[in-house]
Amino acid sequence: MSSNKTDLGSGNVKSLLLKLAIPAVVAQVINLLYNIVDRIYIGHIPEIGTNALTGVGLCLPILMLVNAFATLAGGGGAPRAAIAMGQGKKEDAENILGNCFSTLIIIAIILTVTLSLTAEPLLWLFGASENTIPYAMDYMRIYLLGSIFVLIVMGMNPFLTTQGFAKFAMITTVIGAVINIVLDPIFIFGLKMGVSGAALATIISQCVSAIWVLRFLTGKQTILKLQVKNLKLKASVILPCLALGISGFIMLSTESLLSISFNSSLSKFGGDLAVGSMTIISSVSQLITLPLSGICQGAQPIVSYNFGAGNKERVLSVFKYTLLICASYTTLGWILTMTVPQVFAGIFSSDAALIENAAWCMRIYMAGIFAFGFQISCQQTFVALGQAKTSLLLACLRKLVLLIPLIFILPIFFENKVFAVFLAEPVSDIVAAAVTTIIFVTKIKGILEQGPKRA
Repeated sequence: MSSNKTDLGSGNVKSLLLKLAIPAVVAQVINLLYNIVDRIYIGHIPEIGTNALTGVGLCLPILMLVNAFATLAGGGGAPRAAIAMGQGKKEDAENILGNCFSTLIIIAIILTVTLSLTAEPLLWLFGASENTIPYAMDYMRIYLLGSIFVLIVMGMNPFLTTQGFAKFAMITTVIGAVINIVLDPIFIFGLKMGVSGAALATIISQCVSAIWVLRFLTGKQTILKLQVKNLKLKASVILPCLALGISGFIMLSTESLLSISFNSSLSKFGGDLAVGSMTIISSVSQLITLPLSGICQGAQPIVSYNFGAGNKERVLSVFKYTLLICASYTTLGWILTMTVPQVFAGIFSSDAALIENAAWCMRIYMAGIFAFGFQISCQQTFVALGQAKTSLLLACLRKLVLLIPLIFILPIFFENKVFAVFLAEPVSDIVAAAVTTIIFVTKIKGILEQGPKRA
């Protein structure tokens, strides 16, 4: 067995978690750079930077939707593959890998065609204006052509981590991010392609990453091999994966719906300035929340494997350390965004009015971010344990039940409508985290006693 493979069933839990989580966090941060770097460069394009940044920000719901479909297959398939490996069922795990890949390809074709036909009316619905729609369309026309690469990378990379190959999973995103960072200034400024150049740089870098991850999963080092014989879809294989992945899908797709809700409300009450501020804030929010996904990705294979092997104490130990790390990180993020929001805003724009407004809005929006560490660590542990129904319920709670309705309800009660829209975020963060933590504490003992056969 490759020395790069990690033994998930033994060894010190703290060390094992760090060994898997650190590469996963790095991978998440680097993956975030795809969009963040684009926005930084775009926001500083002379004369058009503010409108271009706002236009690209309007594309965010579509980009999130693509990522959500990747999570539907990969995020649901990887934990089930890990549980199967823990039970010694390698053939079942490889069937899961092959079926998830086929599903991703089918989804990619459907999304590319559908979104290409509906992009412009969707962008108007999201809050576009005459000033921002040209830049939004320039970005989307090119990005959608490369959506298949995004789906392959986002959907297949979890299968590297779930086998214990965290470093190789990290390399997948490092390769793409480095290429993107190098190509962005060349295409945007050197070749004077502007927003279109940013999109082209992104899909080229994702293409290279996709080639890397597929070469690994078909090569000699992988334990679970992607093989032609496992590509034929089987309902008994793929449906449980989709059922488990639906919670992650809901989280990301509702993030898309959430972005639409925010942008449409802010466009109504605050115009392009408020929408531009939201573009900056969403980028900062991702800087805080996406590393948490990396931590949970590192924990997931350990939890899933040991759950499958019946090692209850190791499962609980991993969860405790995951919770501690996530809660500490979100608290640090809360402190920084409350004290120096203008520093974060200044990274994305040189427009003084936009920076000032974004800093004010950020203090409101991020006021409850400290609670998110509890929400994600509990919910993602449910996913790792194969608890599809519970994870789905909790995924719906924060955004569908609380946040999106509050975006439209709170402005009724406040004179400052923009303040009210942003206030919806911290209220939902705190309430959802409290409910999720309580449910986890009450259910975890029973889940561990039942074991994977009834998960």
